[in-house]
Amino acid sequence: MHEVSMREILEKLRELGAERVLIQTPEGLKREAQALADFLEENRIEAIISGDINYGACDPADREARLLGCDALIHLGHSYMMLHLEVPAIFVPAFANVDVVPSLEKNLDEVRKLGRRIALVTTAQHIHQLERARAFLEKHGFEVIIGKGDSRVSWPGQILGCNFAAAKVDAEGVLFIGAGYFHPLGAALATRKPTLAVNPYSGDAIWMDNEAERLIRRRWAQIAKAMDAERFGVITSTKKGQLRLAEAKRVVKLLREHGKYARLMAMNHISYPALEGFDFDAYVVVACPRVPIDDYENWRKPVLTPPEVEILLGLREDYAFDEILGVGRKEDEPIGIALHGGGK
Repeated sequence: MHEVSMREILEKLRELGAERVLIQTPEGLKREAQALADFLEENRIEAIISGDINYGACDPADREARLLGCDALIHLGHSYMMLHLEVPAIFVPAFANVDVVPSLEKNLDEVRKLGRRIALVTTAQHIHQLERARAFLEKHGFEVIIGKGDSRVSWPGQILGCNFAAAKVDAEGVLFIGAGYFHPLGAALATRKPTLAVNPYSGDAIWMDNEAERLIRRRWAQIAKAMDAERFGVITSTKKGQLRLAEAKRVVKLLREHGKYARLMAMNHISYPALEGFDFDAYVVVACPRVPIDDYENWRKPVLTPPEVEILLGLREDYAFDEILGVGRKEDEPIGIALHGGGK
């Protein structure tokens, strides 16, 4: 289902003179990681597979690679994110082996409901076919805008679960190509424009507008639950791409200025069971926005994002989706494997 160029990875590792590597993989690429480890060891490079959960390019295991004495990290399934890495890292996006055009052709009538001028976005898995999708849509009379995005993404048109800068362009609606709900749902919330998600695997097309409204209602319910809270745990992440210490300190300061007790906390894997013993009435997660949104049902106490705290304190009226934004992008990644790293 996914392209992982083992021979190209091997060439990069030989350029580095690597003798031992750590392979980091998301849930959907574990078998590919195992096959890659077998291939590398057949070619005299020692390979260790990380068994930890991986949440994206924001969560590189470069620190673990250094501790294990590895010369490099191979990060499967995600594109490079601008971070200071402790060992050289090879980011392998693992492009999906599925043609996006048939699903677009099937759903042209739905796509037309977005308007003539549309923003086109996708994830790293389908980014290699974005220009093909653009050409198809333009052939059918659409004006297609592919936003540049910021430094947290590698290519124009790419969105992350925490960053929708590429969708924020002058368009009537947003067309997302890919599987899953969270990315197009985030795009709908971040842009407040009609958003259609076309799944190239199933051929289905789903409108995100009603889903976005349902999510906003659930988030307002969390804010309401926190109205009487006096003691807040403000949690930042120690994952390199989620470490928002300045933002967490800002939230602590806001809460204290409004007469609340607030204590700054740091965690790697943020989950409610690990927090059960603390004496807080509510929590604010200043890390990946998906933690409080995806997992809120598993939290016995209210869990908010920074913009939701501003609503709670009367500093904001309209709902805003929490994003982790980068700076301006200077150049695009090559389509395929990208090598980055800071050295030891």
